[in-house]
Amino acid sequence: MKTIKKAIIPAAGLGTRFLPATKAMPKEMLPIVDRPTIEYIVEEAIESGIEDIIIVTGKGKRAIEDHFDHNFELEDNLIKKEKFDLLEKVNQASNVDIHYIRQKEPKGLGHAVWCARKFIGDEPFAVLLGDDIVRVQEDKGEKPGLRQLINEFEKTQSSIVGVQQVPENETHRYGVVDPLTVEGRRYKVSNFVEKPKQGTAPSNLAIMGRYVFTPEIFDFLDKQQIGAGGEIQLTDAIQMLNEIQSVYAYDFEGKRYDVGEKLGFVKTTVELALENEEIGEELYKYLVEKVNARNLTY
Repeated sequence: MKTIKKAIIPAAGLGTRFLPATKAMPKEMLPIVDRPTIEYIVEEAIESGIEDIIIVTGKGKRAIEDHFDHNFELEDNLIKKEKFDLLEKVNQASNVDIHYIRQKEPKGLGHAVWCARKFIGDEPFAVLLGDDIVRVQEDKGEKPGLRQLINEFEKTQSSIVGVQQVPENETHRYGVVDPLTVEGRRYKVSNFVEKPKQGTAPSNLAIMGRYVFTPEIFDFLDKQQIGAGGEIQLTDAIQMLNEIQSVYAYDFEGKRYDVGEKLGFVKTTVELALENEEIGEELYKYLVEKVNARNLTY
């Protein structure tokens, strides 16, 4: 039985929604409280059993490589000052074996995944996008989002796309699946549609940035077919793959945080900050004061 040991994390996007902050800083390095976004994604991959990660970067993304590398001067300084708690946090990001490849032109998500084809070789693999952070309740037995998809792959030996339900008025923002049959949380899919026009989506099951693929997906990414937005779309290749072998959708457990747009990023930061032992209580008091003050002005 084949399982998943390799993962691709595309991180070559220009981050235009967060300009001017992303003019010099990769959007994947924007901090949520005290951890960059991409660290949450890497952590999920590792907790899901992934052993080899390749991050597809682009121009101006060197900070990602530096973050996951050792900084001996900083580590030595923390040791001398006996700041061992901070040293542990720093080393959490560097004690991972990560590989990098550059997407030389911003041709779309499908092209970014295709860039890592030689690293993957002829074996199944995972893809995790950085715009979606998935948090699960481990105390209730929930497994990491990607781990849930890997478990389904081990049962079916078929490609699996992670989905969750979204409001119907938001389906135009996502790739959407047209389900044929359902077994528990797993759907057999008729069609995969990239960003359908408002009111035309076949369902409200939206693709949420977690995938497990058989290597045959590269046969269709090789075609470099231009899709929505003038880019090479991963969803188009998934649909073509689905025509020769079943591609399933799985409605995975866990709360998904949309950090790919400003409001979602701020909401995520606030929610995770409220859970932070160091600042959570004081932040809560501050927010209550601000809400009460605003209410008094109406």
